[in-house]
Amino acid sequence: MVKNLVSRMELHFANRAVTKNEDDTTDVQNSHVGTTDENLDRGNWSSNTDYLLSLIGYAVGLGNVWRFPYLAYKNGGGAFLIPYTIMLAFAGLPLFFLECSFGQFASLGPVSVWKAVPIMQGVGVTMVLVSTLVAIYYNCIIGYSIYYLFASFQFPLPWSDCFEWSDENCSTQPKEYCNITSANGSFVLVNSTWLNDNNATCEGSNIFSISVQRPSEQYWDKVALRRSSGLDESGGVIWHLALCLLLAWIIVGAALFKGIKSSGKVVYFTAIFPYVVLIILLIRGVTLEGAREGIEYYIGTHSDISKLSDAEVWKDAATQIFFSLSTAWGGLVALSSYNKFNNNCYSDAIVVCVTNCATSVFAGFVIFSVLGHIAYISHKPVSEVAQSGFGLAFIAYPEALSKLPISPLWSILFFFMLLTLGIDSQFAIIETIATALQDEFPKYLRSRRALITVVVCVVLYLFGLPCVTGAGIYWVNLIDHFCSGWVLIIAAVLEFVGIIYIYGGNRFIEDIEMMIGKKNCYFWLWWRACWFFISPCLLTIILVWSLVTFSAPSYGTIPYPVWGTVLGWFILAFCIIWIPIFAVFNFAKAKGGILERFRQICSPTPDWGPYLECHRGERYKNQESPQRIQQSKQNENDLSVVYANDMLMISSANCD
Repeated sequence: MVKNLVSRMELHFANRAVTKNEDDTTDVQNSHVGTTDENLDRGNWSSNTDYLLSLIGYAVGLGNVWRFPYLAYKNGGGAFLIPYTIMLAFAGLPLFFLECSFGQFASLGPVSVWKAVPIMQGVGVTMVLVSTLVAIYYNCIIGYSIYYLFASFQFPLPWSDCFEWSDENCSTQPKEYCNITSANGSFVLVNSTWLNDNNATCEGSNIFSISVQRPSEQYWDKVALRRSSGLDESGGVIWHLALCLLLAWIIVGAALFKGIKSSGKVVYFTAIFPYVVLIILLIRGVTLEGAREGIEYYIGTHSDISKLSDAEVWKDAATQIFFSLSTAWGGLVALSSYNKFNNNCYSDAIVVCVTNCATSVFAGFVIFSVLGHIAYISHKPVSEVAQSGFGLAFIAYPEALSKLPISPLWSILFFFMLLTLGIDSQFAIIETIATALQDEFPKYLRSRRALITVVVCVVLYLFGLPCVTGAGIYWVNLIDHFCSGWVLIIAAVLEFVGIIYIYGGNRFIEDIEMMIGKKNCYFWLWWRACWFFISPCLLTIILVWSLVTFSAPSYGTIPYPVWGTVLGWFILAFCIIWIPIFAVFNFAKAKGGILERFRQICSPTPDWGPYLECHRGERYKNQESPQRIQQSKQNENDLSVVYANDMLMISSANCD
């Protein structure tokens, strides 16, 4: 009897081993897992360089080029670096390190990782929803860059002058008139040509300027966007933008077709190339006349230390750091979840944060050296040509480039740089969505990575079509106004509450030490101070200040209709509402009395801990790993408990 049972067990082991080998081969063929990966269920980065470049590509985006330089100039120039650095140290870096450590420890995405604190699971859902909405409009901006890139293969550049698409209000020069008194005593307005022809002069008090639009501004509105008068007037789909948006999604889908295995290689180009272009543009920029004046405005002698007494400056510094590092979007957790367990997430966080902030400062020199040249040849102060956001990327800087020799070359380099800056951030955003889906439904989706990528890209492309209509830019601006602000700050504050106060900050530090090794108490002094008090307090102050100083969204001077603002608040509420919904859902699912249920949803689930059993150590040896649970389900019909326990010792991990 016993001998027969042993024989049956040996046969079952042999069959299971063959099945396992076939499954592993299939996983490898599905290409999201490599044969040398530590985690054969989810896969790992092929190398730490892949991960670092992906993080840098995610953090360093369009805002580093088109937002930070203008913020620095507006908020005191070089003086702005003081609050910027302080906010990096006290708010940005602590949250960045926390998220990277959290994802790496559990090897789970932004939703499943909240097995640590089930009451906060809705925070992960909020992050994924925000990433989804951002992915829709962010790829539209990439589509704009692609359109301008194609348009740059012309000479002269189509926005360099008022061509057939312009109206009578377009002009490359300001239109000024002089109010003079004619021979019969009447007042007559004459232009500068008449004054030159008649060798006349005009007193300053008699000069009148008529507002005009520059060619680059009209090209952006009339040709690229075909912008309508407001959000109420949608118009039809702008097909050249729809095709550029489709191309952007094809690029994203192709890069992520094999998950991190493919995107981790693409970022060797997309993360590094922008730096090559920035260096080239800086060398060209500083050799132009007027460049010095532009740089002086940016971070030189025009710096104003008195600006530091303005609370708005500190708010701008904090929000720029917070959003520039891409914290609270879920992407840092998702990307870090593919690290090997003992990866040094601490040094990675330092490297990426410093690189990101240094890039912002460096990009400012590139931007303002060229803007200084434009101010010089236009006989205007730098303050009149400096812009931020869309105005800088698609109006002011393209106009500046159009005035340089070999202008198409510089324009191609600039817009290709914008494309690569944006596209690798988009890689991480889509990876966040795909990782969340895979981890929540591993049985159905983990081996279908390519299908997930295709479906996500197609669905988001269709949802993004309203953003490429005549009112598209208004939709892009509306989503950006409401989704990339308060929602993320709320999610970040709740992250600190969940991990530090409910899960336990000291326990979390012990988890990190399981990965990077024991550290002395002095090492953790700074991180404890930030995690337990400074960072959550700073973010709470920023949140309250932002709400107090709220202003209704607008695009330039065009206000949004009331229903548009209301819709924005509904979008914000839709993202946040899942936090209490999942808290209530997990409470209802728990067993026992009210206090017992609260205890359960504020405590880690039985399968919380390092993903692989070989990493669980003494602290988590009694916890059920996802690996063990999955194998337990496969062994429900085994012959005996002893046999089942033996089966559970089979490990799919390459733990060295």
